[in-house]
Amino acid sequence: MNILILGATGFIGSVVATRLRADGHVVTGLARNPDRARIKHPSITWIKADLATMTEPSDWLVLLSGHQAVINCAGALQDGLSDDLSATQERAMLALYAAAKQSGTELIVQISARTDGGGREQPFLATKRSADEALAASGLNHVILRPALVIGRNAHGGTALLRALAAMPFILPLIHAQSPIETVSVDDVAATVSKAVAGQFSSGADIDLAGGDVLTLRDLVALHRNWLGLPPAPVVPIPTGLARPVTWAADIAGRFGWRSPLRSTAMAVMSEGVLSRGDAQHRPGQPLATVAEILDANPSGIQDLWSARLYLLKPLMIAGLALFWMPSGIVPLLAPIAASRHFLPFMSSGMATTLTIATCFLDIALGALVLVRPFSRAALYGMLVVTLAYLTGGTLLEPSLWLDPLGPLVKVLPSILLTVATLAVLEER
Repeated sequence: MNILILGATGFIGSVVATRLRADGHVVTGLARNPDRARIKHPSITWIKADLATMTEPSDWLVLLSGHQAVINCAGALQDGLSDDLSATQERAMLALYAAAKQSGTELIVQISARTDGGGREQPFLATKRSADEALAASGLNHVILRPALVIGRNAHGGTALLRALAAMPFILPLIHAQSPIETVSVDDVAATVSKAVAGQFSSGADIDLAGGDVLTLRDLVALHRNWLGLPPAPVVPIPTGLARPVTWAADIAGRFGWRSPLRSTAMAVMSEGVLSRGDAQHRPGQPLATVAEILDANPSGIQDLWSARLYLLKPLMIAGLALFWMPSGIVPLLAPIAASRHFLPFMSSGMATTLTIATCFLDIALGALVLVRPFSRAALYGMLVVTLAYLTGGTLLEPSLWLDPLGPLVKVLPSILLTVATLAVLEER
């Protein structure tokens, strides 16, 4: 069968695509960056597309041609610079269903979530619910899958945060430590999609996917800490009120394109926990792996511990660079003539002041752009180039600065290392 997968580069979508390829299907994936996806998954045909722009049936008709099934693994937690929930999770899906009816698509499998629990009015769940209801009413042959918290060998979003919390030194600070959570293996999600494609579920099936055991967030973090090979640490519950500044900062970061799992949507959902509907009617019919079984089947390596420890350091690294570069540009602007004195032996005072002001604005721009996700990589490379230019110019024009007791040049070297380290951990998936 020829299958089109939405969100094929994501945590769930990539495993689903791999499983369907192993089953012998021909898989096509949509991606914002198909060139990068093609390098990582060469056995899949890739098409460049952005769901946020595909809100009319005509946007889908050509894509659906030749595909018998569509698997929707796409999703976003919250509106932000990089995500428009109304467009991607609702309007694009309604357009897809209309086009699927015209093109004779045989099956749509929707990876959704439980949309009637905690945070049900949040845009993430509201748009998912609207799309699910429209699919159920469309008359199309379809299956809706509602996985609990998805755990796998890799990690993204909430599961990456779980590992980061588990790797905290000395204590484990947790918000909603007693919230109940059900989990499901990403491999079980992919296996269920495979069964849906094989026609093992009736049309309109609405299935919860959960491993059957219910753990508190405290217990889940402790399991991951054991998995990482770390000794037990005491849990320190954090009151919801004290956590609001973190949630507020994460929401702001989302407006700049960063997809933090600490945003208000995740906190609203976690306030009740992540639970299935808990009745046999919505079960897939066979037992699924528990979280302990998932972790036992995927032993951790040292790279998992590094990733977990760096996860929460990454935003601090980016913020630290911004706080280094922007004040470095602002402070000299308060007294540009005095700041330009190092240039006076080599050029006129007017030119020295102009050069000082220009470099100040460049520093401020780089510090601001690193905070904006679409520009952060370019800003980091710009920081390296500008820093090396400063070091080269300072060495040639005034080498005595290397011996200055305040170390204006020596202190730049750690910032270079921090910039390189930030580049190394910049990718999100």
